[in-house]
Amino acid sequence: MLEIRFATIGTSKITRNFLSAASNVPEFKLEAVYSRNIKNAEEFGNSYGVTKFYDNLTSLAEDSTIDAVYIASPNAFHCSQAIQMMKAGKHILCEKTIASNQKEAEEMFRTASENHVILLEAMRSVFDPGMDAVKANMNKLGMIRRATVNYCQYSSRYDSFLQGQDHNIFRRDCSAGALMDIGTYCVHGLLCLFGKPQQVVGFSDMIRGDIDGAGTILAKYPDMIAEVEYSKITNSKVPSEIQGEKGIMLIHEINCLENVKIIYNDGTEEVVYFRNKENNMKYELEHFIRMVHGQEQNQLHTQRSLDAIELMDEIRRQCHISFPADK
Repeated sequence: MLEIRFATIGTSKITRNFLSAASNVPEFKLEAVYSRNIKNAEEFGNSYGVTKFYDNLTSLAEDSTIDAVYIASPNAFHCSQAIQMMKAGKHILCEKTIASNQKEAEEMFRTASENHVILLEAMRSVFDPGMDAVKANMNKLGMIRRATVNYCQYSSRYDSFLQGQDHNIFRRDCSAGALMDIGTYCVHGLLCLFGKPQQVVGFSDMIRGDIDGAGTILAKYPDMIAEVEYSKITNSKVPSEIQGEKGIMLIHEINCLENVKIIYNDGTEEVVYFRNKENNMKYELEHFIRMVHGQEQNQLHTQRSLDAIELMDEIRRQCHISFPADK
């Protein structure tokens, strides 16, 4: 077993979810926890048996016992934190969305290349076995003519936001909002399955603070049209759908892909993938560790991350969504 010693940046729910998944990956070892508040780092890390705590990024970067860093801070901090760690020779598994904009993402991947380290966007859905099943079975649908990629989930923070409270996920200075937090799953799914579209048109529902609460993207391909729907201010129970001339494929929850089936034109059904609900963040971690060990290539994922942020930049431009990081 080739163990990778990790530090985490961020002490929110997403980091706890990641560490829960990591407990099932034997090559993973949590070595240190960083937070801007050292007490938060200690309280968070103590429950995982960690003895190293940092509130200074320079000190963390200089710790030679750390091989890799999982970054789960607000999007606006991803670029500076990742670059500092990579210049110190540390591999980076960075939560989605990888950067505030295309310029930052390009700088991050350039730094990774220059320092011979792995930088991977933690886009769990594209590493999920369910995504492999979708790609392996799409040919059964015949010519693909239409696709709808849907992820709408009412935020647990939205009620208090409506009452006047501020949350990072609804703040421009955190490079946040619906597209950057939840729509990114749909964009990556679209690119993973169909590649870059010829043209995109975007629409957004704006909320307080000039941030998007929901949106829709129309994407044109040579022989098909795709629609991306995402929201943090409404729920949807409608699955994502790929429509072919011979049938349709239904994907329940594009971020987890635990239930995928085909309904053919004659009414017969075929389940092409099914599993019980699980924390699928373990798959991105397993792929990342193989990349660190040189057992798997990351170029395809690098290009998709760059294509995704380019597409999202264009949608933000069309919808007049700007971040301080864009200046």
